[in-house]
Amino acid sequence: MIGSTRYSHAWLTVSVIALAALASPAAANLGGMSGGGGMPSATGPSFNPAAEYKKGLDALDANDFKAAAKSFDKVVAAAPKNVQSLVADGFAHAGMQDYSGARDVYKKALSVDANHIMARRGLALALVSLGDKDGASKELDTLKSRAQACNGTCSDASDLKAAVTAVESAMGGSGGKQSSNAPASLLFASAGSGDAAYVSAISYVNEHDYAKALKSLQRAETAFGPHPDVLTYIGYTYRKMGRYDMAERYYREALAIAPNHRGATEYYGELKVERGDIKGAKLMLAKLDGLCSFGCVDAEVLRQWIAQGHE
Repeated sequence: MIGSTRYSHAWLTVSVIALAALASPAAANLGGMSGGGGMPSATGPSFNPAAEYKKGLDALDANDFKAAAKSFDKVVAAAPKNVQSLVADGFAHAGMQDYSGARDVYKKALSVDANHIMARRGLALALVSLGDKDGASKELDTLKSRAQACNGTCSDASDLKAAVTAVESAMGGSGGKQSSNAPASLLFASAGSGDAAYVSAISYVNEHDYAKALKSLQRAETAFGPHPDVLTYIGYTYRKMGRYDMAERYYREALAIAPNHRGATEYYGELKVERGDIKGAKLMLAKLDGLCSFGCVDAEVLRQWIAQGHE
């Protein structure tokens, strides 16, 4: 395949160093990393969504659900298809006892990823609090069906079991309002755990164990939200798994947040080559040539992909 790991991961190597130095990508200067571009106000959001996500998590830790919802609402406006941000926003609204708002946000999350366990769990709990037992039962049946199919052997087994238990407990309760029922993976996310997960993901990719890499990256996303480096690497992992539609979704999400992100631009161009869209790949290359005034490895790798194709 054109573009060895040494070259195509150049921006990721610098990114990992930046994570170790800064404790979290949310604190990183996106314009200073090899793969990160600046966040131009003309096309990207005028704030750092990953930093705002961190503010929301800090507010959750302090049980300040109103402040958390304000931060997550802002993040969701900038990254409307980032499921992790939608799930966090749903929990914040539930914490405020705004169950209608929580229900609506969880539904949006499931419209993006119908298999997201925490989103379905949150929706079921919101429906219980709204007195919609039929709706909650439907969501519970979906969770039970997946748990039965998993039979305790899939990677999501523990999350499915916890989700079923939480919803059954809520439905069997007195029907009173729930002030807090957050998944531990959301409440206890930290910059340190996110960094460790991110670095582990790179090791798994180097070992071609993409399923484990994806799991690690999802843990990193729980900690950092819509950080363009994490989103780009999730896209890359999906691409290596042959799930091109998911790869494109994450590349586009990264570029919506950081339009000049060189890593996402290069990898999106490579994906276009793999799909036979050479014209689209050349547009990505032209963008990189514009971003790299004195040349950069990202542009050169993509240029090779376009010239030589891929295996």
